[in-house]
Amino acid sequence: MMSRRNALLVTAVVLTALLAMAGDNSSQNPPKMTETTRMMLIRGLNAELVFIRRPFPMGQKGLIVKDGAVSPSEQQVEQMIAGYGPALKTGDRARITNIRFKGDKTIIFEINGGPKKKTKWYQHIQVSGMGGTVSPGADPNAAPNTNPRGSYVELAFDKYIPDLSVEQVKQMLRPVFDFSAISAAQAYVDTLPPKVKEAIKNHQVLVGMNREMVIYALGRPPKKYRDRDSVGADYEEWIYGEPPKDVQFVRFVGDEVVRLEIMKVDGEKIVRTEKEVDLKPTVAQAEPKPAEGQAQPGMTRPTLRRPGEEAPAGPDNNTPRTPLPGQPGPGQPPPMPAPSGQIPPQ
Repeated sequence: MMSRRNALLVTAVVLTALLAMAGDNSSQNPPKMTETTRMMLIRGLNAELVFIRRPFPMGQKGLIVKDGAVSPSEQQVEQMIAGYGPALKTGDRARITNIRFKGDKTIIFEINGGPKKKTKWYQHIQVSGMGGTVSPGADPNAAPNTNPRGSYVELAFDKYIPDLSVEQVKQMLRPVFDFSAISAAQAYVDTLPPKVKEAIKNHQVLVGMNREMVIYALGRPPKKYRDRDSVGADYEEWIYGEPPKDVQFVRFVGDEVVRLEIMKVDGEKIVRTEKEVDLKPTVAQAEPKPAEGQAQPGMTRPTLRRPGEEAPAGPDNNTPRTPLPGQPGPGQPPPMPAPSGQIPPQ
């Protein structure tokens, strides 16, 4: 039979183990965000200026950051931008204009006013009478149907929003916002591959860069012109420098540098055409729009023919088409115009 002393010892050991387990669980599960912390977070980040690290599409769809990953993917965002245009591009400066909490798992950061047009409470007031209905709070000088150009970021959590400081939230938003950059150029360059970043830092152009990269490396071109090469392809050439200094000729086809020619002061000529950096093509570049009058892939042209009815012979067939009434047939001269006041013969 267990003595009273041994029973007390066993009880003490069990309580110690339970307290240790409770301490481990409390360390693994941080406390939930309190109302005080929420107010500090809003006060510390509202109206904060940031630089954009990922492009935002126009429309009601923003970006979601969860566990350091951003969704939608870059390819999906490029598709939305190709269809609706960009709300913000990489390197743009933006402002956090509102912070709100969605349930217990999401913090929403609106930038540049958000994706929805907001109105004041008094703008919803309407007064009806004999002369009709008027809105006293409406601004008569406001532009109608003004489209908002902002967007938003959702910072999502699995179980609940933990108790976080302002600096911790800034680190979590690092994939989309840059709080530490001092200029748009720095924010844009930080998102580029190391080779491109080093070239821009040294004011050099690499074959394969796009126009924006060249502008960040050398600035806007003092001179540029458009022409066609020997095979009939259109290109645009940017010229930097004038003699007696080095002169650089940067040739673009579309949005990509395809040729770089440098004329040195001593007469040396350097020409580079091999691609030195390979960037992912955007959706607009990867899937060019069809030419005017050309049907898009997967689409058929509208027709008035019945199902199963064959199309009339075209110009590539030996069988001539039947001319419409009033039109000359093949090899016939056009009809003479009728004198004034007479009806032409049918």
